[in-house]
Amino acid sequence: MKIGKASLWSILGVISLILFFTSCEESKTVETPDTDSVDFVELVYPQLDTENSRWFFFSSASRPFGMVNLSPDTEVDGAWGSGYRYKVDTIQGFSHIHAWQLSGLSLLPVTISEENKNTIFRDYKSKFSHDKEKVSPGYHAVELDKYGIKVELTSTKRVGLHKYSFPGDTQAAILFNLNGMLGPCENEEGALNKVDDKTLSGELTIAKTHRRPKPSKLFFYVQLNTKIETLDRDEETGNYLVGVDAKGKEVLMKVGISYTSIENAKANVEAELSHWDFEKVVSNSKEEWNNVLGRIKVKGGTEKAQRRFYTDLWHALQGRRVISDVNGAYPDNTGDSFRVGQLPLDDAGKPKFNHYNSDSFWGAQWTINTLWGLVYPEIMEEFVHSLLQYYKDGGLVPRGPSGGNYTYVMTGSSSTPFVVSAIQKGIVTTDLENIYQALKKNHMPGGIMEKAGYEHKTALGGGLKYYIQNGYVPYPIPEGRFGGHQDGASLTMEYAYQDWTLAQLAKKLGHQEDYDYFLKRSKNYKNVFDEASAWMRPKNVDGVWLADYDPYQHQHGFIESNGAQSTWFVPQDLPGLAGEMGGKEKAVEKLNAQFETAEKLGFTSGNSHAQELHPEYRQIPINYGNQPSMQTAFVFNQLGRPDLTQYWSRKVIDKAFSGLSPSTGFNGDEDQGLMGSLAVLMKIGLFQMNGGTEENPKYEFGSPIFDQITISLANGKEFIINAPGTSEGKYYLKSVKLNGASSDKNYINHSDILQGAVLDLEMEDKPEKR
Repeated sequence: MKIGKASLWSILGVISLILFFTSCEESKTVETPDTDSVDFVELVYPQLDTENSRWFFFSSASRPFGMVNLSPDTEVDGAWGSGYRYKVDTIQGFSHIHAWQLSGLSLLPVTISEENKNTIFRDYKSKFSHDKEKVSPGYHAVELDKYGIKVELTSTKRVGLHKYSFPGDTQAAILFNLNGMLGPCENEEGALNKVDDKTLSGELTIAKTHRRPKPSKLFFYVQLNTKIETLDRDEETGNYLVGVDAKGKEVLMKVGISYTSIENAKANVEAELSHWDFEKVVSNSKEEWNNVLGRIKVKGGTEKAQRRFYTDLWHALQGRRVISDVNGAYPDNTGDSFRVGQLPLDDAGKPKFNHYNSDSFWGAQWTINTLWGLVYPEIMEEFVHSLLQYYKDGGLVPRGPSGGNYTYVMTGSSSTPFVVSAIQKGIVTTDLENIYQALKKNHMPGGIMEKAGYEHKTALGGGLKYYIQNGYVPYPIPEGRFGGHQDGASLTMEYAYQDWTLAQLAKKLGHQEDYDYFLKRSKNYKNVFDEASAWMRPKNVDGVWLADYDPYQHQHGFIESNGAQSTWFVPQDLPGLAGEMGGKEKAVEKLNAQFETAEKLGFTSGNSHAQELHPEYRQIPINYGNQPSMQTAFVFNQLGRPDLTQYWSRKVIDKAFSGLSPSTGFNGDEDQGLMGSLAVLMKIGLFQMNGGTEENPKYEFGSPIFDQITISLANGKEFIINAPGTSEGKYYLKSVKLNGASSDKNYINHSDILQGAVLDLEMEDKPEKR
């Protein structure tokens, strides 16, 4: 297939060289022993893709979904290109919050001398070397060259723990940068107070952003194991310098945080970190990470493949952050004024669930829906209850809340498939009628579907009224621009899929009229399919197709994608889409040609999200660096060609999700675990095209890359996938046995897995024809 744009091919020579040198590096890997005694934490490579990361991407001294995500920042200006950037050799501070649209509490140990005592508040950055750095889940150690200080970091869920080794005979101090730019936003109104000789408390304001329309408060409570000798405030910056007694001792510092009050920050410290044993906290963190990572055990393949797999899995369990305190208090910014909310408590007086800050669930139907729903159902359940808490407070189920408030990030009602999937898998079983009504509200006028991305004050940009009246969202929307991503063709397809998922819940609860209504709306994707070109195509409010249409033109009617990529966004009715294209054979031919072209560019638009707008990269017909294309390899299953699903999913893994270096990894918009989850699912050979939202959800088969995969289920049983020989290049499923009995199905149901299951896949080499 040819795109018809000569520029597409102009960079292939350079990319071939990059792939050549990458393959040379990968050839050095060796086989790992098949053992059940694995230290999964040691397999994780945290620096993956950190040359391209954004503020919330990198994690080190953090627990799964921890409120505290303590790590060094080498760049602090903006949400993109900030945080821990591997190629930047200067540390500006160690901050405690790296979350969706949130940042806060940057600290830096320093030494004071005659030379720097008058400039320390402005000239404090320090060089460091990766050669003297150690990073693993729950721990970070690095040396600050400028001061000769060794820094070690770890944490509990809500408390950061610092250990500083100052050089002898120096005046030791800790810089509290409570004001100034930090990642996605400004920190303002920072204040620090001395409570006693070893204790500090304070607060700051996390200023509002374009995406998060209200400011958010951060409170903190700090305890040291040594005496506080001085506390100075700089009038120009508003920041603080805390002199400490470090003579002959290691300085330890606990930093508890809260979004509700200093008292709750203190309570978090008292509940989670009552001692000063740094190594014990590191050990406990490692144990927690090993427990969650070890729910999936793999055998076979190279050491590098296993390391990358557990790095992917680690990414799937972070980014989205707890915002509630240990006592269940949480920030509620959904109303006209801020209030401190209280989560419901169990009989023991503990919160029934945590409340969360989260990027969008846009694309989650193909990622965390499946992974969390299968391996981490307790996490999925918590997130559902958290989403519904926002509904109780603010009247809408959010699609990406930050600072206790709606951000309206991305588009549509992306939380609907997530919640419906949890219900269909039996993870959420109570209050279903009220949950249904909450979700239904988002799909009707007055709901979140009306709002385009970051449309805080109006409800016109989503074009919902046109979708309901005319069966599609026009491009452009006649009223003008009110938010981001007002791309009518994509919005139409997105709404149609989400309507289908809501229809499944309506059916489950016996709402036949609603089921018929939303099922009819789910066919609206056909109204933006142009039979003449056989592509999805935007059209205006008068029904006129976009003139001079180029299916490879990026973001003209399509959200973070082009028409070629987004044409396949019909997860609820791919046979129907194939019918519009003239039948399954033609659809297969079309999609296969797209993959053949995309392969030459490594299946991604460069190696970062920012490169999607590059003139060459934006024309790629399949982009596994962003959400709109991530299901496409599994479309072939729906078209009767599972061999092509197996073939192309393995090719995508090899080129897009096998790197293990700071320069590559997810090649695009990782979005808080979505790409990590996708990579895990592709590597274990399981996928849910409709997001697991039908009755008794199906897990379609792909091509697992490991010879054996053992998943520990929450009910104490195991799901084992045996695929001997697959790690040696046997991509294709020859036969399937479920619990010893032959099966002609290309999927397994959720109910079968929950009973404990052994899936034996006989793999074979590439057929002569595909």
